[in-house]
Amino acid sequence: MDANMSTEAKQYIVVRIGNEQYGIDIQYVDNIVRMQRITRVPKAQSFFKGVINLRGEIIPVMSIRLKFGLEPDEITNATRIIILKFEAQSAIGILVDEVKEVVTLEDESIEKVTYNAKDEKSLYLSGIGKHGDNLISLLNIAGVIGDKEAV
Repeated sequence: MDANMSTEAKQYIVVRIGNEQYGIDIQYVDNIVRMQRITRVPKAQSFFKGVINLRGEIIPVMSIRLKFGLEPDEITNATRIIILKFEAQSAIGILVDEVKEVVTLEDESIEKVTYNAKDEKSLYLSGIGKHGDNLISLLNIAGVIGDKEAV
């Protein structure tokens, strides 16, 4: 293969949040667990659901729905908590309505999102992936969990 023609392919876990499909870069995903009891934490931000105990590790859990200003989470049998590890920080869990599949996207099938400083949501997306007939909003994990320090 010619070095000039290296196409970067990444794997994404496709999840459903509300009616939309989002892709999470698989390199950040540490674990996917079934819904379990979340212990509330007083005076936390509204999108911060509380903490879970995962094999002895206390992990904060946040609601992507609430963070994005959508309707509150509806807990079903398909609801999952995706445990993300980001750089050297400890893990954080995010609630998703359903985990759909793992897809591999080539760089050329990803449209970059133009950053708009006024639009908070553009911080949360790194691009839009085209997979078959589906469009998948690719989450910018750093942007989504980046202000968890404010918790």
